[in-house]
Amino acid sequence: MMDAVQGRITRIELLPDLSYCVETRAKQEYATIMSRILSGDQSPGIEERLDLLKTFLETADFSQLRRESEEHMIKGKKVKFLLSGFAGHSEWSVQMTVED
Repeated sequence: MMDAVQGRITRIELLPDLSYCVETRAKQEYATIMSRILSGDQSPGIEERLDLLKTFLETADFSQLRRESEEHMIKGKKVKFLLSGFAGHSEWSVQMTVED
């Protein structure tokens, strides 16, 4: 049985466009969260968000994610990635959705 901290799922929405790919958006979000932490922000879940982004940035196949998303963005569609993972675990998943 997992304890409450390790059982909590963290979700982060990343919105790439033709100027900023999903990797760049993840790096921007990581920098924003790191800045908040260094400024003293102790919001619930903030460290879990940072850990999830760090793992994602270190292990994702960004070439594949870019290929999959850019084909839709070139057609004028909006792409959204939902990054999910459990606090305390190095596993993550990402789901891409496409909207007109």
